[in-house]
Amino acid sequence: MIKLLALDLDGTLLNSKGKISNENKFAIRKAEEKGVLVTIATGRRFRDARPVALEGEFNAPIITHNGALLKFAQTLETVASATIKTETVTEVLRVGKALCGDALLSADPHGKGTLYYDTVSAKNIPLQKYIAWSKILHGDEAETAIIHVENLDEIAETVETVHVSFSGRCEPMFEMQKILNDELKDSVNILATVYAHLDFTLLDILPPGASKAHGVNELAKINNLTGENVMTIGDNFNDLEMLEYAGTPVLMGNAAPELLEREDFFTTLSNDEHGVAAAIERFILN
Repeated sequence: MIKLLALDLDGTLLNSKGKISNENKFAIRKAEEKGVLVTIATGRRFRDARPVALEGEFNAPIITHNGALLKFAQTLETVASATIKTETVTEVLRVGKALCGDALLSADPHGKGTLYYDTVSAKNIPLQKYIAWSKILHGDEAETAIIHVENLDEIAETVETVHVSFSGRCEPMFEMQKILNDELKDSVNILATVYAHLDFTLLDILPPGASKAHGVNELAKINNLTGENVMTIGDNFNDLEMLEYAGTPVLMGNAAPELLEREDFFTTLSNDEHGVAAAIERFILN
């Protein structure tokens, strides 16, 4: 029996306008009424995911930073967290800068979260847009949520780093991922979110062992559940491990084509067709 439902955000729970449809909200409430714990499992930073979580009024802590941080959106209570060793962060930044990458460093696992950056290249339009979006999202808190610094290496010495990210065109990000994997090996976990049609890849460098699957499993164990009690819904490669972990894995209709080839995953409608609601209706309410 499904007792825990974990939902990816972008491309899954959120439609192409970045909103939760009323149909999805209604289905989530119905699932909760049947005793199901409902949460989000996202690559987003906690601070970026929190507004959506507060709107969705989930009855469980949210899984953020690709599973590295579990917190209650309402109370900010930290349920579980992992950080990257300072010397490892230094190596990540060194390799990234050598490859002309623009790094974002996420810290403060016990608060709302703080994002630091030093350089943003003129060509990195997606990163420029993300920083601008974040400042709008956090409004009056933007000055403490997103901080421009002279040197990320110096900041890394003074904070608890939850994750570091790089973004850019698919080919250079693929090369960066290979080099980071070769140099850092098991000291980190590197996850790629790929949007081939946009020629855009996001690389998340996480504490070793951190993944959405790890975060979902942590929440399941806290509630004395196993993978067989879990349903997960996602659309991209950073969802793969949690889909493989769940007893009921569901792909969105708009998922990456390579994932849709997996015969061991169920498929629902797209995120613009309330695919989450359709999956809840099929697997939980019926």
